[in-house]
Amino acid sequence: MNRFARRSSFFLAFLLVNSAFTMFAAEDPAAAPLGRIVAQIQRKDYEGDRAALKRSYDDLSVFLKNNNLASRVRYWRGFAMWRRAINGINDSADPKEVEKDLDQALDEFKQSLGADPQFVESKIGAISCLSNLIFMHRTDEGRVMELVQQSSPFVQEAQAAGADNPRLLWVLGPILFTASPSQGGGEDKAIALYKRGLAAARQSKGSAPDPLQPSWGEPELLMSLAWSNMNKSAPDLDAAEQNARAALQIVPYWHYVKDVLLPQITAAIVKSKTQ
Repeated sequence: MNRFARRSSFFLAFLLVNSAFTMFAAEDPAAAPLGRIVAQIQRKDYEGDRAALKRSYDDLSVFLKNNNLASRVRYWRGFAMWRRAINGINDSADPKEVEKDLDQALDEFKQSLGADPQFVESKIGAISCLSNLIFMHRTDEGRVMELVQQSSPFVQEAQAAGADNPRLLWVLGPILFTASPSQGGGEDKAIALYKRGLAAARQSKGSAPDPLQPSWGEPELLMSLAWSNMNKSAPDLDAAEQNARAALQIVPYWHYVKDVLLPQITAAIVKSKTQ
C-alpha cells in the first residue's frame, strides 16, 4: 500500500469508476468451511503473514469443483494472492515474487468473472492488480499500454455497475492522489474520495451477512486516510494519527498500521515539534 500509492498517470481513466456489488446467498453446505478459510485469509492479511496467505490459497483448491461457489472461491483465492503481494511490497519482498503473486491473483479474478461476469468485486481486485503491475513496469511504455488495455474493460464494467462501492473507492484513491489537478486529480480530491468511501462502508456495515461476500473496506480506508494525511504536501499529522488509531481500533493486530505506519506518523510528529 504505502509504496505503491504513487500510481502511474496512465491510470487516470480509472478515476470515474463507480459500482455496486452483487449479493450472493451461499446456501451450499460447503460454504460453512469455506467461510472459515475466508475469515482466516482476512486475518492473515492484516497480520502480514504471507506464508499463511499462500497456504490458504492452496486450501481453497478443494472447493474449485463446486460450481455453485466457483466465483467466490476464485475471488478469495485471488484476494489471498493480491494481499500477499501488497504485504510483500510493504516488507520489501523480491519484486519478481510480488509480480508473480499479482499475476496469480489477476488470473483468479478473471476466472471468478468467468463463473459470474457480474461479480464486481473481482473486477475491483483485477483493477488493483493491474494498477500495481503498471507501476512496476512504469518505465516500459509498451508493457504499460498492454496492461492499460487489459484494465479498460474492467473499468468500464465497474463504472456501469453502480456507485460508491467502498472497496472500489479505496483502490482508486492512490491514483487520484498522484494525479495533477489539471488531470482531474490531487491530494485533496483523493482524501475526499477516501472519506466518501468511508461513509459508504459505515453505512453498509452489517448488510452483507454472507461470509463469502466481501464487506471489508472501513479499516483500509482509514489506513489510506492516515497515509495520505501524512504524505500530502502540507501534512496533517494529527489527522493521520487519528485515522491510524481508528483503523487499529477495528483491527488491533494489523501489522502494517501498528508496526510501520503509526511509528512513521509518530516520528513525523516528533520531528515537526523540533523544527
